[in-house]
Amino acid sequence: MREAASALGLKVLEVGLASDYEKLLNAFQVAVRERVNGLVTTSGSIVNTQRKSIIVLAANHRLPAIYPNKIFVEDGGLMSYGTDRRERYMRAAVYIYKILRGAKPADLPVERPIKFEFYVNLRAAKQIGITIPPNVLVRADKVIR
Repeated sequence: MREAASALGLKVLEVGLASDYEKLLNAFQVAVRERVNGLVTTSGSIVNTQRKSIIVLAANHRLPAIYPNKIFVEDGGLMSYGTDRRERYMRAAVYIYKILRGAKPADLPVERPIKFEFYVNLRAAKQIGITIPPNVLVRADKVIR
């Protein structure tokens, strides 16, 4: 992420893990103090546990945010781009089937995700005062109005 940001002339500010609400508040205070222009969250159990609080804090601070999966957008977040979890689970089931039929896990190829989802929430955009360009909306798999 740092390399891509640098190539675009942007700066990445890592605020760390917010394992509880107090740390999450501190992370947002750092982001506001440093005048960040947007928020990118990673995936993981800590972020998922704090999902609703992150969405509310991002909206309250009028920070555009992109999340790792669609549940954030369905819960009121601005946008998400990530792998299709259902597709990943279906691929895992195929591997389980092969292993249960005698395949050696070491002989199975490593697969990368091939299906990604892009969700946009126009209500969230309106709430923080931004307009999502039409050329971005046409790329979305789902637009929540």
